[in-house]
Amino acid sequence: MGVSTSSPEKGISVVTVDFPPVNALPVRGWFDLADAVLAAGRDPGTRCVVLTAEGRGFNAGVDIKEMQRAAENSGATGGHHTLIGANRGCFEAFAAVYECEVPVVAAVRGFCLGGGIGLVGNADAIVASEDATFGLPELDRGALGAATHLARLVPQHLMRALYYTSRTATAAELHAHGSVWKVVPREELRAVALELAREIAAKDGQLIRLAKAAINGIDPVDVRRSYRFEQGFTFEANLSGVADRVRGTFGRAGEAGKIEKEGAEE
Repeated sequence: MGVSTSSPEKGISVVTVDFPPVNALPVRGWFDLADAVLAAGRDPGTRCVVLTAEGRGFNAGVDIKEMQRAAENSGATGGHHTLIGANRGCFEAFAAVYECEVPVVAAVRGFCLGGGIGLVGNADAIVASEDATFGLPELDRGALGAATHLARLVPQHLMRALYYTSRTATAAELHAHGSVWKVVPREELRAVALELAREIAAKDGQLIRLAKAAINGIDPVDVRRSYRFEQGFTFEANLSGVADRVRGTFGRAGEAGKIEKEGAEE
């Protein structure tokens, strides 16, 4: 359990997340993921990183139960401390994917929710299984954020509708919008992701790093600053008490909440 790195082929590093049963990451998990992605990118022998996950789905966001336990055991101060840790961890993990020195291919299966959107939204390419779904159930769990990254996956008005409703989009829908490279059967996901990574890794190592830096440099949105701006409203929601009120109904608002609850209770 945790975050691991392997090198199945020359030039390719695979970073795998495994927090059973649904990959709802604790605070430490986000920082470990950031460290693993950055380390893989710094390795001079790496030309492409594949980000993937074990288990039922790619990512179910943050471990809400970790925050609730901290609040129960240490009061509001403990809950706020864990919230700050989760926000900082997500910030670092999302930024690590974006700022990794080489291209990052996200291999997504099953659910990709909350923090998962931050990861794939900052990836360079996405390969998804046919059963993959993408969404931000933030409003259902007393939080805000990652609209920055969802906006990199779908058009502006669809992003707003998905954000306000907490609905999900399928891999096929994202493929139609051009943000998913290929949609494949689940059993073919790893092979197809490695196939794309292999094609990228065949390029000159120095040149591919320059290409990544150049493409990041012409991005129209500063993802670090825009996501940090969003996070400020999450703190406001917590200080006002509305976040606790919404989080108190956690797991009863829909399937996204159920998935998150299962991961947080493990």
